[in-house]
Amino acid sequence: MQSAALTPDQYISELPEDRKIAMEQLRKIVLDNLPAGFKEVMSYGMLGYCVPHEIYPNGYHCNPKDPLPFFAIASQKNSINIYHMMLYADKELHDWFVAEYPKYSKSKLDMGKSCIRLKKTADIPYDLIGELMSKVTLDQWIERYESTLKK
Repeated sequence: MQSAALTPDQYISELPEDRKIAMEQLRKIVLDNLPAGFKEVMSYGMLGYCVPHEIYPNGYHCNPKDPLPFFAIASQKNSINIYHMMLYADKELHDWFVAEYPKYSKSKLDMGKSCIRLKKTADIPYDLIGELMSKVTLDQWIERYESTLKK
């Protein structure tokens, strides 16, 4: 379910009440733990957190007009999904997250390459997501992104 909302506040205001509460809490956790330099935007119809063009003028290689994406949150039909690009790009971070997840949530981890599907709002591991957000600096993400592009 891609949103046509123009701002994060508009996006959240258009959600059903049960999702709105969880998304507001996720957004707060992300913003409270997001390293310096990343910027909150609407991206691909979701809440996005990116490296702005002022810092990384090249933008995203798939569409250089877009800022370099790092993290996103979306309310989908059957779940709230989070997308963390470094989970896909860094095996050590991925393995850490997979090992930590059961300590924070009763639900089984439902994860793709960079996508984590959170089906029950009561089981969202907010503290773990906050810790995940603080683990990668803007410079680390740019360095990993560029090294992956050169391969």
